[in-house]
Amino acid sequence: MQKKILERILLAVVSVVLLLALAAAAALHYGAEALKSRVEEALGPDSEVGAVNVAWTSIVIDDVRIRAPAGWPAQDALRAKRIVVVPDLNELLSASVRINRIIVEDAYLSVLRTREGRMRLLPDMLERPRKAGTEAAPRDILIRAIQLRGGVVEFFDASIRATPHKMRMEQIHGDLTKLRLPALTGRSDLLLTGKLKGARTDGKLAFKGWMELATKNSELSMELENVDLVTMQPYLIKASETGVRRGTLDLKLRSTVRNQQLHAPGTLTLKGLELESSGPLGTFMGMPRQAVLAGMKDRKDRIMVPFTLDGRLDDPQFSLNDSLARRIGAGMAGLLGITIEGLAREAGSAAQGIGGAMRKLFGK
Repeated sequence: MQKKILERILLAVVSVVLLLALAAAAALHYGAEALKSRVEEALGPDSEVGAVNVAWTSIVIDDVRIRAPAGWPAQDALRAKRIVVVPDLNELLSASVRINRIIVEDAYLSVLRTREGRMRLLPDMLERPRKAGTEAAPRDILIRAIQLRGGVVEFFDASIRATPHKMRMEQIHGDLTKLRLPALTGRSDLLLTGKLKGARTDGKLAFKGWMELATKNSELSMELENVDLVTMQPYLIKASETGVRRGTLDLKLRSTVRNQQLHAPGTLTLKGLELESSGPLGTFMGMPRQAVLAGMKDRKDRIMVPFTLDGRLDDPQFSLNDSLARRIGAGMAGLLGITIEGLAREAGSAAQGIGGAMRKLFGK
């Protein structure tokens, strides 16, 4: 799930960066007001740009906003306090465009996952049909570095409940290097950190590695630390299972994608798990509730579960969410196998005892 969100966010960044790179190339031919109008036109009819300042060494775009369409779960699709584009002046007039760096400050992005599982973002910009006669992009644009400073991403997931489940990531700082447009070929290095907001506690998130957007090949490591389980429970348990009252999770995952084939070994650690009361027959992640609670107690209030995700990203039957829950559930069942067997034996003995008492009571 997190990997798909990251891919869609990077796609949005690429789209906005392409527009900014074109703006840098056009800066020598247009005044600031004309360039402001062109940027607003490219971003869509529901966009606003506070100001565009063209200097000798940079272009500064202030107060960018793209309002969300009707029915969107957030008010805005995108906001950015400031975007600074620093072109390579030696290459600005050549057929290829070179941008030394793009700095995005205090940005906000909302992402929607539909009931059918389709990821949507910046709909007015990315989903509108292109106008006839639209100018072709330059043959080659290279951005040497994109820097995100203090961003916020809100992810709304309508695929798991009627009212979209919301996750909010704050204080996002990231660096993406060597991005080539529009071909998207070559490896781009990624470093991203931030906080994942929770009901009781805020967790930390970190991504590091490389990806090639043209082929979708990648090597990424992901770490989540002290993430609130209440926020993540829709991805770990079924609606009919026992809910989470409190607890946190740590996750370490190293994913490799080659030719659409995903291989991702990882470790999940549950800490301080408290479940809602649902009777002795309730289940959590497919296992008896009592077994899970007993296992937490036996392991000093934490359970560490190793697992591996494997699958083809182009297989319509492959669901990252379902696979993750299934793999983690299987790993926990293995760790708690003795406890589960013990509970089964106890349940069998209790059933026999109840049956004997009923026979004595009714003489049968």
